Amino acid sequence: MASIFTKIVNGEIPAYKVAEDDKFLAFLDVNPNAKGHTLCIPKQEINKIFDMEEDHYLGLMKFSRKVAKALEKTVACKRVGVAVVGLEVPHVHVHLIPLNEMDEMRFINKVKLEKEEFEALAKEINANL
Repeated sequence: MASIFTKIVNGEIPAYKVAEDDKFLAFLDVNPNAKGHTLCIPKQEINKIFDMEEDHYLGLMKFSRKVAKALEKTVACKRVGVAVVGLEVPHVHVHLIPLNEMDEMRFINKVKLEKEEFEALAKEINANL
């Protein structure tokens, strides 16, 4: 059965897309730890990050870096944190989280954004790529 992220890749579920190329996709997390929390995924459904072929893995990291740099230009933060957990969705995903304090990496406290805020933020991050 296709993961929720595969359904996003296939256009079956909408997402606030930030960046996309032929192999990878970045979109805003709809249940963010902080404003700008972005997920970078391979379009190919792979369960575990270290099961990726080395070139594909390195490509995901390069893509994630590019998105993180744009995120830093868009959202005021001390730095962009990176996490790969992968227990919630069986599809590799890199969390990019704008950080001003450590609690924003704990996946406990969440922020709420309206649809319009998500749309504007995704567009602004994309413009900073």
